[in-house]
Amino acid sequence: MSCRAKLSAMNPRRRRFLHFLAGAAALAAAPGTRAQSWPTRPVRVIVPFQPGGSTDIFARLAAQKLTERFGKQFYIENIAGATGNVGTAQAARSAPDGHTLLIAFSSYVVNPTLFAKLQFDPDKDLAPVTLAVSAANVVTVNPSLPVRNLKELVALIKSNPGKYSYASGGVGTQAHLLGEMLRLSLALDLVHVPFNGAAPAIASAVAGHTPIAWSTVASAAQALEAGQLRALAVTSKTRSQLLSDTPTTAEAGYPQIEGDSWVGLLAPAGTPNDIIGALRREIVAILALPDVKERLPALGFEAVGSTPEEFAHRIKVETEIWGKVIRAANIKPE
Repeated sequence: MSCRAKLSAMNPRRRRFLHFLAGAAALAAAPGTRAQSWPTRPVRVIVPFQPGGSTDIFARLAAQKLTERFGKQFYIENIAGATGNVGTAQAARSAPDGHTLLIAFSSYVVNPTLFAKLQFDPDKDLAPVTLAVSAANVVTVNPSLPVRNLKELVALIKSNPGKYSYASGGVGTQAHLLGEMLRLSLALDLVHVPFNGAAPAIASAVAGHTPIAWSTVASAAQALEAGQLRALAVTSKTRSQLLSDTPTTAEAGYPQIEGDSWVGLLAPAGTPNDIIGALRREIVAILALPDVKERLPALGFEAVGSTPEEFAHRIKVETEIWGKVIRAANIKPE
């Protein structure tokens, strides 16, 4: 009896089982998945800010390592404007084939509320890959202020309403929102003074013009090391590696004041899941490399390497948190 005749004589369940085995064998022998054959050309990594900042430096470090690991060039394209919205919109409109990626800063969760209209839908147009690194923020004061901790600073402000101001790197920055979170939660009469970047904000605090400043730990590190500023608390869940002796805001008695800055990787919505998974795995592996682990603290970053699902959840939660602060403080973009 021929093979075809034997197959015809089998009962239907047996035939279905053999077809399943044949299909599985064919799949196993087939060429690699999309992730294994991807990328087929250079990959554009959009950084929606000017070159030179810590986000850009990390992006270039990651792109170099991804180039080495995938064998195709990952190159940075800086598309600045509107606090990251211009470059983000370009990434959102790109083909979902894994050949355009976005490096996002934590302003990504602020902008949907801060700006009345965006040229993209952060909920629908971009897919989270991983929250790669985070950066603790810190509240600092000029040493001339007679305070040694956050509770003493709050008491000083309350006893001198309208007298004190705090500096930040600009309207809508994480530093600004943390300052407003403190002001609103404790009903403080405290004035915000925005600067064009963290460096001039720190310089103003060092000079005593705005005796309080909020910034990332990395931005304040040099002034703190020189004794030009005093760190009162970091706003992360755990203490910063760079300021291990400085308590968190929760340890200082204000658990409602919390928020890290971060850098994450996203792709256009519809990018195949196997490509997103491959990217996330490689970013996690890169963060564990000895030379990268050595470099991150100098940039003020700590490795995270979240899953896409964890990153998506954090985006949702933080968009809601900062949205409430922006609306309550009536913050408008400059």
